[in-house]
Amino acid sequence: QVQLVESGGGLVQDGGSLRLSCAASGSIASFNSMAWYRQVPGKQRELVAFITTPGSTYYADSVKGRFGISRDNVENTVYLQMNSLKPEDTAVYHCNALKGNSWLRRGDWGQGTQVTVSS
Repeated sequence: QVQLVESGGGLVQDGGSLRLSCAASGSIASFNSMAWYRQVPGKQRELVAFITTPGSTYYADSVKGRFGISRDNVENTVYLQMNSLKPEDTAVYHCNALKGNSWLRRGDWGQGTQVTVSS
């Protein structure tokens, strides 16, 4: 089973940028979509962005125009470029992979990577 590991989070000031990476232990070419989610303690996990195999993208309204998702099927990595960060972007960010109708991560989403934006 492919494992996903997120990295790239950190502490940035309001207006700053970060690039998150989601490295897969195997090929991601077979996954029709790769997605980034985020979660704040006490709140539901929120879909931030996803990218399909042909390269179509979706963004939550809250990040549209500021975040960019990309995938490298050679490096088996998905990226989330986050610009113009706001304090409300503070969350733990996770990635996930969709094959057919099944998400790779269902129960345990792992540690994720913490993004903290200070005002």
